[in-house]
Amino acid sequence: MVSAATGYDVIVVGLGGMGSAAAYHLAARGCRVLGLEQHEPAHDRGASHGGSRIIRQTYFEDPGYVPLLLRAYELWEKLAADAQRDVYQLTGGLFIGPPDCATVSGSLRASRQWDLPHEVLDAAQVAARFPNFTPGPEDIALYEAKAGFARPELTVRAHLDLAEKLGATLQFGEPVLDWNHTATGVRVSTGRGSYTADQLVICPGPWAPQVLGKFPITVERQVMYWLDPIGGVSGFEDHPIFIAENASGAQIYGFPALDGPRGGVKVSFVRKGNNCTPDTIDRVVHAAEIGDITAQVAQLLPALAGTCLRAATCMYSNSPDRNFVIGAHPEWSNVTVACGFSGHGFKFVPVVGEILADLAIDQATKHPISLFDPQRLVTA
Repeated sequence: MVSAATGYDVIVVGLGGMGSAAAYHLAARGCRVLGLEQHEPAHDRGASHGGSRIIRQTYFEDPGYVPLLLRAYELWEKLAADAQRDVYQLTGGLFIGPPDCATVSGSLRASRQWDLPHEVLDAAQVAARFPNFTPGPEDIALYEAKAGFARPELTVRAHLDLAEKLGATLQFGEPVLDWNHTATGVRVSTGRGSYTADQLVICPGPWAPQVLGKFPITVERQVMYWLDPIGGVSGFEDHPIFIAENASGAQIYGFPALDGPRGGVKVSFVRKGNNCTPDTIDRVVHAAEIGDITAQVAQLLPALAGTCLRAATCMYSNSPDRNFVIGAHPEWSNVTVACGFSGHGFKFVPVVGEILADLAIDQATKHPISLFDPQRLVTA
């Protein structure tokens, strides 16, 4: 173990999606980095797991995210090359629903504002081109060829491995008990010792309420399901990712079949869960929940009316406005926070790592992050 007297340039607390990327980008710039994680590498008790996460550029949530996505895509490609791992794959993506729903209209707005390549398909065109889908007669879809998925566990491990090769010290099974500002920097205490650094980067995921105190982050239980297609997975292997919204505003999403004959097709609700904490989350997935998702998905993809092979929980860490929280801590300029990714953050992992390195080293970034200012959470 490194002596507490040695000190570091930057300590990164939390080595999930965002923290692992931050550790890598900091180490790549020559920083002496200590990363601390309470669980094992690429664990399944937070948010960066489940085998797949959608990536896309046609961002219906807010067109202001698109410049970050364009840079994220460059960094996804670089990470895959540097790590020699298939951390992402482009499959194309369908965003389906009534023309005026947020999923469709927002995707179209972002595509037009940033001149992103896309196609608009009516219901008949969707059914002809993608026969697994049975959209409603009034539905339309935006198709984005550059949409696809990232592999979260593989991504985390790739960033961690690269960070270590570049000299970062990464310690696992070491929960942070306390952190504080000192006259010369920051001090982080764990059950094993105390560590000092010039800068601190906190990426707490669903542990944000405990680690960051007054920040109004709420944690929401979500469930991922792997359904066994009627007739087998072969018809779903060459398949786009999708997000579909119905007339009442409910959204579901899904992926191609990624993991062989018994891997199924992963689907979920975009947002349908109860508030929890990492300690109180119900990890049991109940029969009524499986029935609910199967009924919803089968309306759009009848072949997914089969059985559920497995299901797993994860957690969203929601900010009040559902925008990310990235920037200097409101009280301490040498403490950078990254939290509140609100269920739509993983596609940004590589660029968030770059931003966090910018902020820790230069206290500024060229990326547009004013929307994410932590100060908005602690001022009336």
